[in-house]
Amino acid sequence: MNTNVGGIDKVIRIVVGLALLALLVWGEGNVRWFGVIGLIPLGTALMGWCPLYTLFGISSCPLGGKEKHG
Repeated sequence: MNTNVGGIDKVIRIVVGLALLALLVWGEGNVRWFGVIGLIPLGTALMGWCPLYTLFGISSCPLGGKEKHG
């Protein structure tokens, strides 16, 4: 699987993912469940691969998406 999520993109995804997950703790009512959506940007940041980027041929990785090893 090629990486297509670069460094700055990863940081933004982690921050957004954690902010959304915080809604699970501090949100009220049904808004809390929007926090589950935070798993998506967090997961794509940790994997370094975004399926939507692949679909649209986008890469924020500076090296053009090298193969991820290990």
